[in-house]
Amino acid sequence: MSRKRIAVTTGGGDAPGLNAVIRAVVKAARNRFNMEVIGIEDGFEGLINTRRIVDLDREAVSGILPKGGTILGTTNRGNPFEYELKDAEGTVKTVDLSDKCMENFEALGLDALVAIGGDGSMHIAQRFYEKGMPVVGVPKTIDNDLLATDVTFGFNTAVTVATEAIDRLHTTAESHRRTMVLEVMGRDAGWIALEAGIAGGADLILIPEIPYDVDTALKYIKRRYARGSNFSIAVVAEAAKPLPHEHDNLNRRRKSDTPGTWFAGMVQKNLGVEVRHLILGHLQRGGSPTTLDRMLGTRFGVRAAELVAEQAFGRMVALQGTEVVDVPIEDAIGKQKFVDPDGQLVRTAESMGIFCGRKMDY
Repeated sequence: MSRKRIAVTTGGGDAPGLNAVIRAVVKAARNRFNMEVIGIEDGFEGLINTRRIVDLDREAVSGILPKGGTILGTTNRGNPFEYELKDAEGTVKTVDLSDKCMENFEALGLDALVAIGGDGSMHIAQRFYEKGMPVVGVPKTIDNDLLATDVTFGFNTAVTVATEAIDRLHTTAESHRRTMVLEVMGRDAGWIALEAGIAGGADLILIPEIPYDVDTALKYIKRRYARGSNFSIAVVAEAAKPLPHEHDNLNRRRKSDTPGTWFAGMVQKNLGVEVRHLILGHLQRGGSPTTLDRMLGTRFGVRAAELVAEQAFGRMVALQGTEVVDVPIEDAIGKQKFVDPDGQLVRTAESMGIFCGRKMDY
């Protein structure tokens, strides 16, 4: 019986824990199943240009567990089904290069592909599976907004970084009697803002799932100052939005304004207090993964290798409760997990006196 040869690729935005997954796939595939493993660099784009192939032996993955990012590189572009090419005149056209990827997959002598990525990467993986490619998926996003899995690796690291930032902002905010507005990631969901805000002792948490009342938010900050709290910390998710307001024409958000900069401007304009705004940005993605993300990434990688050995293709690993299970990729894609405005986490925040956007008399 010939030795199986499998490939690993990472696509979409980077997340702490990607290297833990790669390492676990390689070690489990080689140690338990005697498989050869190669890496495809820069996501699915590496299947278009097969010069981006690296051997993933034990030496290649040695020491990568605590490292952030991905040793295979990644990209948010390069969808082979809708690949953008420039012609001689510089005109960009969209072409389907998926057949070329299938040919390259066969030419490389591969028996399976482990695709690690977010919802976009899982969409592509599913389309390749439908074309006949044996694929296993591993979900990844720091936003923690995939419905099929209770937690995604990278999320805990992002929350930890955001919480540490809030801790540091507390001391400078109190020293200068300022309101600090910290903007965190969360493209469509407010998990990072909510959990970091609670853990860091924020005073306001604004998330996309609860459009907030601007007047009540300003009243809340004003009352804090009146009661002797000479500073406030507001955590704003990058997709947070206010409720429609009768003064919208006067306070229209400019295209250059982020949700955090707009809210900071509203506080300074209407309350006359000193405000500072910080966008945490890609700091949440970078650096060494936390213990939890190393563990989850390792468990995901091992289960992915097991699925390959079982020939259970078209499946994606997921954490449900305390167990790592697998679900059809088809059932996992396009289904986001949002914060429940009436759920326990929001109730916890509001019970602590944190303003979460509702029009209430604080």
